[in-house]
Amino acid sequence: MTPTSQGEAIIRAVELTRRFDAVTAVDHLNLEVYRGEIVGIVGPDGAGKTTTLRMLCGLVDPTEGEAWVTGRNVAKDLDAVKDHIGYMAQRFGLYGDLSVDENMLFYADLFGIDKAERDGLMQQLLRMTRMEPFRKRRAQNLSGGMKQKLALMCTLLHHPQVLFLDEPTNGVDPVSRRDFWAILYQLVRDGLTVLITTAYLDEAERCNRVGLMNQGKLIRCDAPKVLKQALAEQCYELTTPDQRAALEFLQTQPGVVSVEPAGAKLHMFVAGEGGRAEALKNDLAARGVPASEFRAITPSLEDVFIALVRKEAVHAG
Repeated sequence: MTPTSQGEAIIRAVELTRRFDAVTAVDHLNLEVYRGEIVGIVGPDGAGKTTTLRMLCGLVDPTEGEAWVTGRNVAKDLDAVKDHIGYMAQRFGLYGDLSVDENMLFYADLFGIDKAERDGLMQQLLRMTRMEPFRKRRAQNLSGGMKQKLALMCTLLHHPQVLFLDEPTNGVDPVSRRDFWAILYQLVRDGLTVLITTAYLDEAERCNRVGLMNQGKLIRCDAPKVLKQALAEQCYELTTPDQRAALEFLQTQPGVVSVEPAGAKLHMFVAGEGGRAEALKNDLAARGVPASEFRAITPSLEDVFIALVRKEAVHAG
């Protein structure tokens, strides 16, 4: 996936900040998204992802900073912004006792779409999502993946230029998640721009760029491949019969930026040349915790995110 254009940003946030009493949910966030991109924002619960999307959509006013979407200032020209965006919240307002068709007709009326246009558009959306066989089924009887497809169709009825999606596949099965992303790729090929929050780092790999967010701050934003090369420290994978003892020891050692369980293995970022890693391996063996496997690897996005958060915490401290 490559963006169709790298001209003027279609989404731009400058020092965007939101405080709720003493809590800073979003802290001086700067972000640009270009036409034809899929940009993902990932981070733990409470990182500020949803608040960021809500400010960009004009649903929450920023405490500080400004945002522009499709060239319009969100605070000053909100009605025009809303005409050009689609926002799909984590809990989209589907009506369970209405069928797929009836939900779409309701939102078409809400957007003021005339009958001649909406009939053709509904057919197109139903075909794209493969939901045609289920158009008479009540929303409450749809699977989780089908509900998300229906919510997406309702969001797309007024031809938005920009789509804001807040964890749209959370709790959805892997096959439905794959289908949902296939639809997003088709929409981007057709000219849409997507800003999506996700709890799944494998989904983040599908984005043109990924923003790593923690405690209200956007730590890094770049292509997944670039992010994996963002740290000067080398990542190592090790296997040991006593993972807990190895973890407790390595966490206290100089030069170890982060060490975390990764299934049956440990992933560790080590500063300095390879000699430091070799010394750590020998130190483990001397303590009776030998590593049966100890090798340099290309880190995953999860590895990079955890290491960056650890580094930020050290600097903040």
